[in-house]
Amino acid sequence: MTYRFSSRLLIILLAASFLSSCGSQSSWRNGQQTHIVRKGETLFSIAWRYGKNTQDLARWNRLGDGSLIYPGQVLKLTGASPSSRRPTSTAGSTTGRAPKSLPSIPSQPSPSWSWPTAGRINVEFGAKPGTGTGILINGRTGQAIHAAASGRVVYAGSGLIGYGKLIILKHNDTYLSAYGYNASLLVKEGDQIRKGQKIATMGEGPERKPRLHFEIRRNGRPANPRQYLPAR
Repeated sequence: MTYRFSSRLLIILLAASFLSSCGSQSSWRNGQQTHIVRKGETLFSIAWRYGKNTQDLARWNRLGDGSLIYPGQVLKLTGASPSSRRPTSTAGSTTGRAPKSLPSIPSQPSPSWSWPTAGRINVEFGAKPGTGTGILINGRTGQAIHAAASGRVVYAGSGLIGYGKLIILKHNDTYLSAYGYNASLLVKEGDQIRKGQKIATMGEGPERKPRLHFEIRRNGRPANPRQYLPAR
């Protein structure tokens, strides 16, 4: 009995360690937070995980349009570290030049939004940690999920822990929206989507209840969807 208990305990601890490593993939190098790209990840999914702007990640890592990432690649998740921005002395001189900071990207206007599905909001924005970055909308299993605004699919999969089957739409360089806990995905990455188009069916969220996790992000940061969705 003691051997069996010890074996089960070891398995549980190993599983917990594995899940923990999957959920946190960042580390610090030379004062900067970094991320190692894994198979199936995109720049948008990485930016989404850390609450960053994809254009910032592309600029910090000199990726051009952001498509040039590959498994094993180390990406910087921040700009220049504080120490690297300080003037440094060089041989034969007492002062140095600090690198120029990157110019900010102008914000683009918000698109016209509509509700992604019918149902009562079960959890408001910010009410829970983790997935509290969006709202939870109650519904029925298999219920239609619609695009809240026109855009392009930049992520469609289940690689982001805590979201289930997830779709991320890019509406412009400022605004993204996400749809999580789906039972099925009806679109794929690269598809151009019109507002109101059916993109998924509702699956089970927390507590194994049919729910949609819906987010709007502005420049990579979560925003309260109620500020954008029409009153109903």
